[in-house]
Amino acid sequence: MLKVGLTGGIGAGKSEVSRLLVSYGAVLIDADKIAREIVEPGTPGLAAVVEAFGAEILTDQGALDRPKLGSIVFADADRLATLNAIVHPLVGARSAALESTAGPDDVVVHDVPLLTENGLAPLYDLVVVVDASPVTQLDRLVRLRGMAESEARARMAAQATREQRRAIADLVIDNDGPLGRLEPQVRKVWDELTRRAAEGAR
Repeated sequence: MLKVGLTGGIGAGKSEVSRLLVSYGAVLIDADKIAREIVEPGTPGLAAVVEAFGAEILTDQGALDRPKLGSIVFADADRLATLNAIVHPLVGARSAALESTAGPDDVVVHDVPLLTENGLAPLYDLVVVVDASPVTQLDRLVRLRGMAESEARARMAAQATREQRRAIADLVIDNDGPLGRLEPQVRKVWDELTRRAAEGAR
């Protein structure tokens, strides 16, 4: 089994790379998706978050009010640390459980947006970074996602820099251009990943 960490800045196109890798046969473990699942109504994760932050972070339907929680934790580093201390171990445990179901020849891709920021590179056999210039990222966030430019810039500024991400990369996928240029690069990376997985399985 080859454990791959996949990351990239917001708007770099990591989701499209994940989708292509899955279409080639990768086993995808999506940290963001797991982070949402572990705080769904009725979960121990949500109960722990409510205990730490109070019932006002719930909607009328009893689900987590993400915008409200976000406004609390992103304005206060200590509250954010409290939230991370609840969520990260649960995400890690769920990721490990999913990974344990993969076969010895599988390429397991962990899609982790904050891999660089949280110093997680050592957890993986190699790290793939989806790279795009800040100009491209900003354009995609404003034009394709409909974000206000100020919000897009703030989200980008809260993440690691392009240089910090590239510094931990074993393989870099350049996604500055059109979609048609992305697929051949991802295919080439996939060939390299399957080669390394096969070597490791011997």
